[in-house]
Amino acid sequence: MVYNDIKHVLKQFRFEGRFTGVEELMSGNINNTFHLYYAQPDGSRKEYILQQINTYAFKKPEEVMSNMSRVTAHIEKAVLAAGENPDRRVLRLVSTKGGTWMFKDNENRCWRAYNFIDRARAYDRPEKLEHFQECGRAFGEFQKMLFDFPAEELYETIPNFHNTRKRFYDFVAAVAEDKGGRVRFLEEEIDFFFDRRKMMSQVVGMIERDEIPLRVTHNDTKMNNVMIDEDSGKALCVIDLDTVMPGSVLYDYGDAVRFGASTAAEDEPDTSKIALDMDLFRAFTRGFISEVKGSLTENEMKMLPLGVKIMTCELAMRFLTDYIDGDLYFKVRSPEHNLIRAHAQMKLLEDVEAKYDQMCAVIEELIVE
Repeated sequence: MVYNDIKHVLKQFRFEGRFTGVEELMSGNINNTFHLYYAQPDGSRKEYILQQINTYAFKKPEEVMSNMSRVTAHIEKAVLAAGENPDRRVLRLVSTKGGTWMFKDNENRCWRAYNFIDRARAYDRPEKLEHFQECGRAFGEFQKMLFDFPAEELYETIPNFHNTRKRFYDFVAAVAEDKGGRVRFLEEEIDFFFDRRKMMSQVVGMIERDEIPLRVTHNDTKMNNVMIDEDSGKALCVIDLDTVMPGSVLYDYGDAVRFGASTAAEDEPDTSKIALDMDLFRAFTRGFISEVKGSLTENEMKMLPLGVKIMTCELAMRFLTDYIDGDLYFKVRSPEHNLIRAHAQMKLLEDVEAKYDQMCAVIEELIVE
């Protein structure tokens, strides 16, 4: 039973009421997640989320929780200042009875808990343009509310996560080593990334030269990390904060568009189906810019489309690198799965490059809207 797996953990947290049930949630790919139900003395019910942190993915869970607790506390202050209910507008961590944000059990498994946001859902794909616009607004609001947070004080929980210059060098090393014996079949794909090596390092260079600021970034800006109110259709808050750390807003914006505005899945084998949907691009960007006006610098606003190019190129290269290495990192369903993924992202990048001027024009238009 699920309860037997977690009963030793429940008594460690400051949950209110009497435990009445648990349901394991299977949607996440990283952490083990449990939906908890607690009856209150007045007959009402409180619900919580309990998670076992994946310490293979996150080697230093204490740093993950430090980042998460500081960022959510900062957002909660902004929510309260705006006169809104933080129970629905921010992940509120539940402390342990020892006053910490994480419990480590006798088997060195690490656990955390936070409030459950009811009457809300996260969408894997936009069912209508308004959903994706709200997604853009949510990630823009995330930036706005953390505008004055000192990003340099956060831990880098996954070192060099979006250091695309380093990822290119890792790619070159993988080609040279050829662990999977596949390089001889990949001349065109390898040339594709060598041709774009300067473009890929532009954001890293701009941060190093102080041309754009270091900011608090989410680093997993997929649509299903935004909770949308079931009644109003409005975005409530951003979730899944494990990868919050210092970075560039161009990464967050670019990855959200790359994933959400594509006309096909990341592993679509028929590349003729893959393109950047400009209606979805405009919807997300309208929502995003409506929140970040006055927060981002002029240079950041102008460079937003570059973020889409870099993030698409980075992921395509990571897929190909893993294929060359023999599929050591990403889970695959077939021997060619990583190559199919690489080809899909390469095709998307080519379409992003073809529409780059259109994207820039849309952003200029929305800035003055």
